[in-house]
Amino acid sequence: MNKVIILSLSLLALVACNTTQKTNTKTDDNIGVGGEKDEHGCIVAAGQTWSRLNQNCIRLFEAGVRLNPIKVKEGSAIISAFIIYNDDKSKIELFLPDNAKASIVLNKEGIADLYQNENYKFDAKEQLLYINDEKRYAVEN
Repeated sequence: MNKVIILSLSLLALVACNTTQKTNTKTDDNIGVGGEKDEHGCIVAAGQTWSRLNQNCIRLFEAGVRLNPIKVKEGSAIISAFIIYNDDKSKIELFLPDNAKASIVLNKEGIADLYQNENYKFDAKEQLLYINDEKRYAVEN
């Protein structure tokens, strides 16, 4: 009888000491340490956004130039746009607050500090962004 009890306790101790870790059966590899990642691997919760010009994840509030709206309704929140330059300043990438999923690339026109793309124009000298020829955002001072 003692042998049965000792054998049972030994078997129970071996099972309790099992160090085999269970593998995560989730197939969604977008969730991990730091939060959800977008299709480029940028951590959304950390404020990272994919830059087409730089081909990496950036944090707009650190790497970008902040543009605040020119017209703000009394009592409403100020929601900024951002631009980043490529290395040789021949292009800028525009991130508008109402277009969070996609950025807009503007090309430098001539030798002036003017960047354009269809409805968007950024005058780097005046530090103004025009949308459909209307002044909409200005560089934060």
